[in-house]
Amino acid sequence: MTKNDALFRLVKTLSKSEKRQFKLYAGRLGVNAEKNFMALFDVLDKLEEFDEQIILSKTKIKKQQLSNAKAHLYKQILISLRLNPSQQNVKVQIREQLDFATILFNKGLHRQSLKILEKAKANALQNFENNLAYEIVELEKVIESQYITRSLDSRADDLIQESMKLSKSSVLLSKLSNLSLQLYSYMLKKGYAKSKEDYATIKDFFESRIPEYNLKEMGFKEKLFLYKAFLWYSFITQDFLSCYKYSQKWVSLFDENPEMKKVNPVFYLKGVNYLLESLFIIQRIKKFRSVLISFKKEMDQELFTLNDNTSSLASLTYYQNRINLFFLEGEFTKGTEIIPEILKEISLYKKNFDEHHVMIFYYKIASMYFGAEKFDECIFYLNKIIRNKDLTMREDLLCFSRMLSLIAHYEAGYDQNLEEEIKSTFKFLLKMNELYGVQRKVISFLRSLSDIYPHELKSSFVKLYEELKAFENHPYEKRAFMYLDLISWLESKIQGKPVEEVIRQKALLKMK
Repeated sequence: MTKNDALFRLVKTLSKSEKRQFKLYAGRLGVNAEKNFMALFDVLDKLEEFDEQIILSKTKIKKQQLSNAKAHLYKQILISLRLNPSQQNVKVQIREQLDFATILFNKGLHRQSLKILEKAKANALQNFENNLAYEIVELEKVIESQYITRSLDSRADDLIQESMKLSKSSVLLSKLSNLSLQLYSYMLKKGYAKSKEDYATIKDFFESRIPEYNLKEMGFKEKLFLYKAFLWYSFITQDFLSCYKYSQKWVSLFDENPEMKKVNPVFYLKGVNYLLESLFIIQRIKKFRSVLISFKKEMDQELFTLNDNTSSLASLTYYQNRINLFFLEGEFTKGTEIIPEILKEISLYKKNFDEHHVMIFYYKIASMYFGAEKFDECIFYLNKIIRNKDLTMREDLLCFSRMLSLIAHYEAGYDQNLEEEIKSTFKFLLKMNELYGVQRKVISFLRSLSDIYPHELKSSFVKLYEELKAFENHPYEKRAFMYLDLISWLESKIQGKPVEEVIRQKALLKMK
């Protein structure tokens, strides 16, 4: 029994209209032999989890036939989806025209084929789909080289020049997209640079792979992947002002080419998310709020929420950053009021969210409860992360979840569990090679609590505060404060105020 069966997952992603269209499409096939795969479809549609035994008992499919039946159904669903108007994006339309032109060419209808290719090429170039345009030009070259179709003497030279230009563009795009993907993978697996050695390694890696480029000669896609590569490099090296710079360039690229928001909605949504994340890190509250409000207006106008995938991604982007705005403004208690709404949204789109993003939501929810001094709720959501055995990416998320859990246990007064929590966290951080200055100081402080008299507690907080302030702008230690605002927490203990009030006062000063 598994939820990861490919066919089962595909069926579960279908909307009501897509299911209805598939049944109409299947009905038009009108072959008795197709009844088995429709029965299979109906059973899978009703199941909550994939169960082979239930499928075999509710259909006439034999066990040895099941694999072929599933493969056949999978293919027919994809064909049906390809015919669905909601799936007819620019890429699909261009490829369809390319397929039609190839069929006409094979039938010897060369002029008709070239006519379709000319329109398809114009569409591809207009939408910056240079790889598809290159395919089209290559087919035009084949037709023109084999058949006398045009009287223009310059036709061959024109095609050669087009091919060379598009080939050069494709090579640059490939190099930039490869570099962007490599940096993204590095970020997910290793997180931020943790030392001078890490910084030197990633700097050498980046500089040796960034290709030469001329920004004035670059098209939309090449610029997009250039900004993505620089963005990820900036994140890894913790140069957050550069993160803001390149994420803003990314989003501005779409604002300059607004039609691309519908053609490449996922890229646009990712760009907005990184812009908001950068603004959150550098604490630009007014700009953050302005970008979030503008993004919500675009969501409401459905400028890019074209299907379940983009709707779920837009929802993820909006709600994560709506939480971040509460953090920036120090409105934790107010923020807890929208948690039921967020959990409902997670439940609605959970099939589209990977486990990693769900865990990020749980961490943010836990942090919201911590700021509102609801420590039991904070610990509850942190445990969802800490006890998740399948979370293999973003080691930093696991590490800071344990750190926040330690502090929440202390604040909740769970002294009997604190020593065990400290030992467990210490071992985990050592194993993950994540035990750095900030973590050492906090763990050492919590360990010493049992030996501190009540009247000495405030001076101990002051000492820890002074020690951590030294790390606040440290190039490799400052990332700790992105996950846990330990400085504000300590100020709240020293001043005898709620941490929410301390952060809110800071926010008001930043917005003046």
